Amino acid sequence: MITEERVDFACFGGDVSIMAAEGDLALIRSRFASWHRMLTRFDPASELCLLNASRAQHVRVSPMMATFVRVAIDAAHRTDGLVDPTLAPEIERAGYRTDLGEPLDLATSLALAPLRGPAHAHPERRWLDLSVDRYTVTRPPGVKLDSGGIAKGLFADLAAGLLSGSGSFAVDCAGDVAIGGSDDLARPVLVDDPFGGEPLHELEIRQGGVATSGIGRRSWIGPDGLPAHHLLDPSTGRPAYTGVVQATALAPTATEAEVLAKAALLSGDEHWLAHGGVLVFDDGSHAVIAPR
Repeated sequence: MITEERVDFACFGGDVSIMAAEGDLALIRSRFASWHRMLTRFDPASELCLLNASRAQHVRVSPMMATFVRVAIDAAHRTDGLVDPTLAPEIERAGYRTDLGEPLDLATSLALAPLRGPAHAHPERRWLDLSVDRYTVTRPPGVKLDSGGIAKGLFADLAAGLLSGSGSFAVDCAGDVAIGGSDDLARPVLVDDPFGGEPLHELEIRQGGVATSGIGRRSWIGPDGLPAHHLLDPSTGRPAYTGVVQATALAPTATEAEVLAKAALLSGDEHWLAHGGVLVFDDGSHAVIAPR
């Protein structure tokens, strides 16, 4: 029988759980705290906020920030702008300027939501002007980045890298999960019901990433008095209502799973779930998508 150590703590607007048979979990927890301080949007002294505030076109950054920006650029290219890291001004205008309290009731929010339709890329495609050369980020002044869900997947994968030489492990960073290790232990991953019912499905993962993106957990009343959430339609800068309220994606890494889950939700299209996953629709029904 494998004996594991477990640590749980809050980070990046959610809960982190790390389970591992070996490895320095205290060190990994401290790394999460450091990564959070760099990439939070809610601290003017964070490296992300300093980058966004800079009037320079070329900004020298830390290795961690350079890694995040590369991952964010790749996500935008992979989804042709559907997963857009340049929506920081839009998310703040929508009312997400600080850590949120309790989320709104999803069913009530949907009843008041605008008409459904797929999201589309921002017409200016600002992410095309982003680049990283070693530790220098280049972007037009005024283009601001939002770390969003991409950071959660990246954190999970970086922690997994610190544990990859050990036995079995699982890292759950606010719903973005990286699983692996030399023991090849199959782990259950439950897909929650965003409407508050019993879990909808159980996945069994030995190696790889799982991520869930949904409109229910980070929601609030916007400046216009209407329900809002953090997954924006890049073309409008407003919360997206596509008929899909939650998407769970499997992929080789947690970062890739996060990108695929978000693209599936924003498009309302299951074709993004090439490695398999689960879609939950606004009528409460769900579909288990087999890998292709």
